[in-house]
Amino acid sequence: MEKILIIQTAFIGDAILTLPMIQKLKEFSPDSAIDVLAIPSTAEIFSSSSSVDEVIVFDKKGKEKSLRAMIQLAKKLREKNYVRVYSPHRSFRTSFLVMNLGVKETYGFSNSSLKHVYKNLVEYIPHHHEVQRNLDLIGFSYNDEDWKIQPEVNVSIISKQKVNDFFINLNSECEFVAVAPGSVWSTKRYPAEYYEQVIKYFVEKSFGVFLLGSENEKNLCEALAHKFEENVFSTAGNFSLIESVELLKKVKLLICNDSAPTHLGMCAGIPVLTIYCSTVPAFGFYPYNKKSSCLSYDDLSCKPCGIHGKEQCPINTFDCGFKLAPHVVITKVEGMLNDKS
Repeated sequence: MEKILIIQTAFIGDAILTLPMIQKLKEFSPDSAIDVLAIPSTAEIFSSSSSVDEVIVFDKKGKEKSLRAMIQLAKKLREKNYVRVYSPHRSFRTSFLVMNLGVKETYGFSNSSLKHVYKNLVEYIPHHHEVQRNLDLIGFSYNDEDWKIQPEVNVSIISKQKVNDFFINLNSECEFVAVAPGSVWSTKRYPAEYYEQVIKYFVEKSFGVFLLGSENEKNLCEALAHKFEENVFSTAGNFSLIESVELLKKVKLLICNDSAPTHLGMCAGIPVLTIYCSTVPAFGFYPYNKKSSCLSYDDLSCKPCGIHGKEQCPINTFDCGFKLAPHVVITKVEGMLNDKS
C-alpha cells in the first residue's frame, strides 16, 4: 500500500482549505494511506476527514520547537516509509523536515522556503484561491467551477448530541444567524460597535443570534451579547471546531471576518458573508460555496497592509474597518437572506 504524507502546519483556515486537496488525492489513489502532519489546534480537523488515515501532531511552537525535536520527528517519519510528500505549507521548518525525510517524490510550491529540497516544484499563483493552489500541487486539472469542492468533515454522534442538547435548552422557536466577531489579528476584526449594529438589525427582525469564537474571544463575544436583553447568545469557548460546524448547520447565515469561521461555514454548507478589513479577497481565502459573499472597503492606498493582518493599524486610522459602514453590511445581508436562487 502506497503511503502519502501531507504537511500542513499552518492556521485553522489553511487546514480546512487543505481538505479538498486531500479528498481529491484519496479519490485518485483510493488504496493509498494518507497521513497528515498537523499542529495541535488543527488535528481535530484532519481527524474528522474520512480521507485521512492518521494525523501526526507536531507541536512546533511548544515542546517540539527545537532543532533537536525536529530531527527526531524526521526520524520518526522516515520509519513510516512514505513514497510521496506534499507540502502546501511553505515555511523553512517544513522544508527542513522534507529535506530530512529521504522521500524521492516531494511536491512543494515555487515560493517555498528552501524550495530546492523539493523534487517537484509547482507554481504558486497568487491570484488563485488557496483551494485551487492546493489542487495544483497534486496535479488536478479543473475548470472555472469544479475546483469549488466543499471541505468535508465527519461529526461524531456525541458532538451532534451536544449541539442538539444546546438547542433544546435554549427553548427558542426563532430562526438563527451566527456572527463571529473575532480574529487572531486585530486589523482583521470589523469594529465591535459595528457588529453591535448588525446584531441589532437581526434582533429587531426577530432572529436569534449566536456569537461564535474561541476561548480567547470569549470576552469580546460576551460583551456583545450583554448589549441585548434576549435572543443573543455567546457560544465562545463552548464548542470545538467540529462541534461549531454542526452548530452552523442550524443557522441561516454566518457573518464573520477574514478568519477561520469563514471556512467552518463552508464545511457546514451555509451562506457566509466574510468582512475584509486590512486584507482582501484577492489573497485567495474567500468563501466560495453557493450563496456566500464578501465585503471589502478597497478605496484606500494603504490596503492591504499585510496578508495575515497586524496587531494594530500601521497608520493608526483603521479606515479599512471604520469606512465599511454597518448599513452596507445590513443591506448585503438582506440580499443574501432574500436570495431564492
